[in-house]
Order: sequence, then C-alpha cells, then structure tokens
Amino acid sequence: MRLRLPFLNNPPLVSVVRLTGAIGMAGRGSMSDTALAPVLERAFRRGKPAAVAIELNSPGGSPVQSSLIGSRIRRLADETKVPVIAFVEDVAASGGYWLAASADEIWADDSSVVGSIGVISSGFGAQVLIARQGIERRVHTAGKSKSMLDPFQPEKPEDVARLKDLLEDIHANFIAHVKARRGVRLDLKTDLFTGDIWLARRAMELGLIDGIGHLVPKMKDRFGDKVQFRRYGQKKPFWSRFGASMALDAVAAIEERADYARFGL
Repeated sequence: MRLRLPFLNNPPLVSVVRLTGAIGMAGRGSMSDTALAPVLERAFRRGKPAAVAIELNSPGGSPVQSSLIGSRIRRLADETKVPVIAFVEDVAASGGYWLAASADEIWADDSSVVGSIGVISSGFGAQVLIARQGIERRVHTAGKSKSMLDPFQPEKPEDVARLKDLLEDIHANFIAHVKARRGVRLDLKTDLFTGDIWLARRAMELGLIDGIGHLVPKMKDRFGDKVQFRRYGQKKPFWSRFGASMALDAVAAIEERADYARFGL
C-alpha cells in the first residue's frame, strides 16, 4: 500500500464504500447502522479523502435502519467536510433511495431503477388453515391492541386503520427527507411520492438523480487521472465463513431475492 506522506504531493484520494443488499436489523447479514458504522468512520476519516463515493445497490428494507445509516453519512460528511457522491448500480429503491438521497450527488447507469418513495407492510392470514387442521388459537392480552394484526386471527378493520396511520407517518418522514436533501432539483409538478419507480434518465428529468455516470470515469473527470481509490465494505462474521449460519444466510438470501424481484431484477 502506498504511504500518503504529508510532505509529498499526493494524488487525490477517493474512499469507495460498497452498500449492497437489503437494509435490515443487525445480525441478519443485511445492511444495518451498527454493522456499517466502523466502515463509514474509516472511509471518511482515513487518509483525508477528497470525496466518499458510495456504490449503491439496494431494493430497500427497514425504514429505521435506512434513516440511521443516512443520518450517519450526513453527520460524518458535515464533520469532515468531505462530499458524498452516490453511484447507483441495479437499483436504489425505497430505503435504497433513502441512502442515495443522503449523498450530495446521485449518479446512475442508464438502466438503473430509482425511486419507490413509499412504505409497504405485508403479511399473511392463516386462520382458515389452522381451523381446518383442528388447531385452536389461544391468545390472552393486557391491552386491546397487543394482538394487532395477529396472522392466526381474522383481520380487524381497526387494526388495519392503525397500521395505515403508522405507514402514512413513516411515508411523511421519507418525503421530508427527500425534499430536504434534493431541494429545488425535484420536479414537484409530478407526484414523486406514490411508490412509483423510474429508469435513470427519467429519474434525472424528475430531479431524483443528478445524471448518468459511472464511478471511476466520473471521479477521474473531477479529480484527475491520478486519483487513487481506497475501498471499504462490510466483512462477513467469522462464524459464517465456516457454514455455521448457512440456514440463516439461505433465508436472508431468499428474502433479499424477493425484494429485488419486485423491481424486475
């Protein structure tokens, strides 16, 4: 590794952070604020980078983890005065777009899928199935809402109404984040917050991204041909390398594949 000595005329350094996969809770093998905290800290603070470039490929996931990761990116960018530039690969949708909007600029490939500024909650109802099998569901609660949306009981209209209120509030937070980050670049004559998705060129016209471009040529255009890149990313847990978590990894992979499939990928 080449040393970056203060008395030498070092070429510009760009830290490259790869954020890929579903956004979820810590321990599931997907992106989380806890897992990414040390990665982002090193990327922003090591070697005085001229910029942090984010390679982004995510169909979304947890709104809370999306917000926490995005807030950490902004906090580090403000503290270090280092600009953040996101480069979308296959998709930056839902929580993935939340992360993209946390950057100062967003670039994408012509065929990248962008958007899905909405919130979704899905589940299943199995009360008929268990009744046919002669299984009796017994639930006892203290608090009338404690068994809200129990998949083994008939759906209640009041539970659905409460859930919709929660989803609308989270959606409002998402919209506020996008408006705060993208500002006057957004085409607010178009309803951008329906959960719809667009390919990159249309997303550029709507102000959701800044242009079409790839990481290396774009950084060379900005910082010169001698720009250096230093890559950072999540490391797999030690035990996962020896197959100790194969079952959990398989489940997570199926869930993640379903998330990507929603966008035709």
